[in-house]
Amino acid sequence: MIKTLKALIFLSVLSLITGLFSCHDMKKKADLIIYNAKIYTPDSVAAGVNCIAVKNGKILQLGSDAEIRSRYWAPENINASGTFVYPGFTDAHSHFTGFALGLRYADLSVATSFNDVLEILKVYRKQHPNGWIVGRGWDQNKWDEKIFPDNRQLNTLFPGVPVVLSRVDGHAVLASEAAIKAAGLVFPGKSNEAVLHNGEFTGIFLEGMTDKLRNAIPLPSVNEITDLMTEATRLCHEAGLTAVTDAGLNKSEILLLDSLQKAGKISLRIDAWMNPNEENYAYFMKDTVYHTPFLRVGAIKIYADGALGSRGACLLSPYADDAPNQGILVTSSAELSAICLQAYKKGFQINTHAIGDSAIRMVLHAYSNFLKPEDDRRWRIEHAQVVNENDFKLFAQYHIIPSVQATHATSDMEWAGNRLGPDRVKNAYAYNRLLQQNGWLPNGTDFPIESIEPLKTFYAAVARKNPSGNPPDGYMKENALSRSDALKSITCWAAKASFTENERGSIEVGKDADFTILNTNIMVTPEDKLLKTKILYTIVNGKTVYKAKK
Repeated sequence: MIKTLKALIFLSVLSLITGLFSCHDMKKKADLIIYNAKIYTPDSVAAGVNCIAVKNGKILQLGSDAEIRSRYWAPENINASGTFVYPGFTDAHSHFTGFALGLRYADLSVATSFNDVLEILKVYRKQHPNGWIVGRGWDQNKWDEKIFPDNRQLNTLFPGVPVVLSRVDGHAVLASEAAIKAAGLVFPGKSNEAVLHNGEFTGIFLEGMTDKLRNAIPLPSVNEITDLMTEATRLCHEAGLTAVTDAGLNKSEILLLDSLQKAGKISLRIDAWMNPNEENYAYFMKDTVYHTPFLRVGAIKIYADGALGSRGACLLSPYADDAPNQGILVTSSAELSAICLQAYKKGFQINTHAIGDSAIRMVLHAYSNFLKPEDDRRWRIEHAQVVNENDFKLFAQYHIIPSVQATHATSDMEWAGNRLGPDRVKNAYAYNRLLQQNGWLPNGTDFPIESIEPLKTFYAAVARKNPSGNPPDGYMKENALSRSDALKSITCWAAKASFTENERGSIEVGKDADFTILNTNIMVTPEDKLLKTKILYTIVNGKTVYKAKK
């Protein structure tokens, strides 16, 4: 009897194990299954879809938990516990390499006076006793005395030391005498690109002369750059980013990104924009755009003017607070047209920084000489901050894409009216009106000029408030974006702006398995709680690259 009972138990266990294995064998293998989720597509939560199967970095199948888990098994499973899965967030305009290299610089963004800047530099010098002193992020508009500083105190505090301090927008720097000599800058410099006093450099330089100073800064070693790039990638993933642009690079920088991606050190998709130089043209402007699963090189970045905060944006009439200054035109119409001609022939994008209404008009007219009604070139105007009333229609007429950065509006709002005057400011940061031109627009941060978090972009776009919640009624709220449009601007429209909408930007079968999982539904979360949203997971190519700590 006992032997018979043991035999029955053995057969039962054997039958159970065999049944489990045969059931497992009947399922198809995936690499990752995300279940018990609320999934945005990004238009709305997909009805009846709460499970995603991923294989080889692509979305394999969407459906209910029961449907997907009965058909597939995977070695990695994520129980989303009812949280929200969005298409991976994309920053449509940023400076990733600059952000990475800047991680080794002194952070001046917290300074509320020039004395604060000096105190930060003293601490930085103790931590970095040798070599150049480099800092980034000062903004005189945050100070009680809202004027450019000079370099006299730098020269006294750090005698013989090259010091280069970039303004928050990157379009102005303060440099010590030693840095000016090291960069080989010769008095009086290019017209409007150096601030002078009594016939001498004050240490403040704008636009092209800032490039000469920054180019003189010694580069870190390749190993140090690799570490900085890896850290920058980590920070992007922590913010929920799966893809970024890198606006304005040289051949060596692009090739380094490509090699680091292929080596698995950068798990971030990058749309790399070339600087307009012959080396880039000769290497990258072939018959087809260079495109890997993680890197696209198909656009040229041009600067038409400077920045509004440093009064370098080129305006049709003088600054309201600095007449007769009308800003700086960095690239002439003829120069822009010559670059456009090359790009048009080769099928490359042109993405031009233009902030002032004069620069924007010049770019619109230059583009219009090449673009035809049937074209889908997606040539872009980056920032598009101050548009003349008569020029809005040209965006639609020539299918020119306004590329915006919502946090610029809420960062600049305290002083933009003083710069532009009450009438002209009404057509500034007009994101909703720009959206109506073509029915879509991409959104970014311009980091490191602004914080890298796409949730801040979303919040600024819909609330038109700064992180402190001001102004209570929103800044020129008529130009806020709807939540649906704001989400598209950092997902599917951001992908479309770089011709990658067939690969990513929405959660569809066959597309890249890039997801950002949040703890809340940002489409309905109360406005004052949006910035408390937590990134739970960032997933790129079907692999978890960031997971929040419990």
